[in-house]
Amino acid sequence: MHDPRIIVALDFSGAQEALQLARKLKPHLCRLKVGKELFTAAGPQLIEKLRTMDYEIFLDLKFHDIPNTAASACRAAANLGVWMVNVHALGGRRMLTAVRDAIPHGSTKLIAVTLLTSMDQNDIADIGLQGEPEQVVTRLAKLTKDCGLDGVVCSALEAVSLRQQFDADFCLVTPGIRPTVDQQANDQKRIATPQQAMRNGASYLVIGRPITQADDPISVLQKIQQEIDGI
Repeated sequence: MHDPRIIVALDFSGAQEALQLARKLKPHLCRLKVGKELFTAAGPQLIEKLRTMDYEIFLDLKFHDIPNTAASACRAAANLGVWMVNVHALGGRRMLTAVRDAIPHGSTKLIAVTLLTSMDQNDIADIGLQGEPEQVVTRLAKLTKDCGLDGVVCSALEAVSLRQQFDADFCLVTPGIRPTVDQQANDQKRIATPQQAMRNGASYLVIGRPITQADDPISVLQKIQQEIDGI
């Protein structure tokens, strides 16, 4: 089965823009990510429409709650037929185990966010976490793996050490990807090019603005695909 490595982030405020972009892209070239703003605005109906267009969906809602509530939310997401859903690893072992038990293996992929890519050393010190960002990420990734989840969201810079520690089946989903022509970090502090990310061991690349705000989104998508082919 074809396994597109690029996940296009539909960071829009409503369904119309999201569907317009989806019509310009191709499901064999990419998957689509629906996050909090878009899902809150457009709901499960949008997921259904995107799925009828043959897209596989990463529902990026980062559930973080008491174990039972997080598990119920993940089960509801899996019932929408999404390809992937995520939670916050900071929810802890009992929550991670509960969400794992709620979704059968081999159906919807279940991954955990370690540290948000917008966070740096100052941010993690503010909230009382010990160590450098990479140490925190490693600790949370090990916990995630230990609880039987399918992978983690991490920055491409952290993917190197995580890939060395975990086997190829453990998914590393990397946001903060900026093609060579677009090196603006915007609100993310830990960024990399698509080629760097794949060489570092990333499984999937989450790419937003460089594609969604391009004059010709499909040509940018194809260009990035060519960059990472064969890596």
